[in-house]
Amino acid sequence: METRFLVDPGGLRDLAEALTSRYDPIVGENALSRLSDFLTVRLPGRRDDRGKTVPELVGEQRYRDAVDRLWAQLTACTFDEPSNPNGFGNAGRLAGPFEPASRRRVLPRYFRDRRELLGILRQLIDTLFGGAAADAGKPAWCEKTPFNLLCMDFLWELVPEATIVHIKRHPVSVLASHLAQPWAPPTVDGMLAYLEPVYDRWLSWRDSTDLTGRRYVEVKAEDLAADWPGQRRALFDQLGVDDFATPSAFEPSRLLHRDDHFDPATRERIERRLGEVIPAMGYAARG
Repeated sequence: METRFLVDPGGLRDLAEALTSRYDPIVGENALSRLSDFLTVRLPGRRDDRGKTVPELVGEQRYRDAVDRLWAQLTACTFDEPSNPNGFGNAGRLAGPFEPASRRRVLPRYFRDRRELLGILRQLIDTLFGGAAADAGKPAWCEKTPFNLLCMDFLWELVPEATIVHIKRHPVSVLASHLAQPWAPPTVDGMLAYLEPVYDRWLSWRDSTDLTGRRYVEVKAEDLAADWPGQRRALFDQLGVDDFATPSAFEPSRLLHRDDHFDPATRERIERRLGEVIPAMGYAARG
């Protein structure tokens, strides 16, 4: 599933900066607080399309133990900050009888050597994902948060042996798919405003980066759907894992059903706006 805590705001990528190059006690405490919310509230409370949470998928006791161990490794000390008579941050009103007498504060560790912090974060990943894979008798695991694509340098820093698989899709189909999502802008112009900077950032990074020798695989979703068994074997071979008949597959009917989503004039307008993006992603405009 999309666990999101590796690269999303408040996740491990933000923490790596906050406890190293951006460190001060306030920045570090804020990053720890956001990560705490991520790991103790958001992930245990969010279910995937199978009805499972991340702790349930990796093992709830394993998850609890790994997160508890993480706090001990990242924290220098904790202390209680006493409240003032007017309550925390409420100098304009009197404190009520149920106001807390103090609040818990955390002093985060500073990691002069970023590699030490990354080792701690890697241990968390190995325990959660690696442990779940081992329980299932699997030699590898996959995490599929979409914006991993824009954080590849950090992910390779965290897991140097990782292979990043970029399954791409025709940009017009991507836009049509996003229009159906409740979390995305509901109009074509809104979606263009959403997607154009994402494509621009990805293409700028890709064109300025030498991916030679990096563990990176790029494949079109349309090709996977056209011949899943054959393309699957080729993909798995690139990943260094044995081929097997997967219970789910890329299916043309599910992938191509948005091809006629737009009337000709709207599609032409979209293709004009994405005129540089479409060929850069390896596709042709349909016209």
